[in-house]
Amino acid sequence: MNLSFFDQFMSPHLLGIPLILISLLFPTLLFPSPRNRWITNRVSTLQSWFIYMITKQLMIPLDKKGHKWALILTSLMIFLLSINLLGLLPYTFTPTTQLSMNLALAFPLWLATLLTGLRNQPSASLGHLLPEGTPTPLIPALIMIETTSLLIRPLALGVRLTANLTAGHLLIQ
Repeated sequence: MNLSFFDQFMSPHLLGIPLILISLLFPTLLFPSPRNRWITNRVSTLQSWFIYMITKQLMIPLDKKGHKWALILTSLMIFLLSINLLGLLPYTFTPTTQLSMNLALAFPLWLATLLTGLRNQPSASLGHLLPEGTPTPLIPALIMIETTSLLIRPLALGVRLTANLTAGHLLIQ
């Protein structure tokens, strides 16, 4: 059987069903379901402890106003952890090795942080476009350069993450 290096990134099929669907739907088992019982089982206790630890680690560096992001950040962490762990199973596919998945996660989160910063602290957010002590003739050029680097950031980080994951898989193979 003659395979190329990039055949490992093809989505595998089992009985005609793409395994990407199974690997994306399987992590829903990790999410706790609401119960009206006083005594819980080991799985729900483990799920609650896991969610508590992730939330605690995410919220330690943030002040009280940043705690409203707890739900989305915890959900994102559990989602990424579960799909990356499912990629370790044989005959499954890791979606985070695809550029489209990384950009689909990077762009909205980058835009949310940018707009939140501009809404809450406009002078501090715009102050990052011009370093302190810049000579007057360089101000227009520096503002354009910093704006371009700010707008290209999610693309650059998404491509870099995808390249690092791909390189890691190629080295392992």
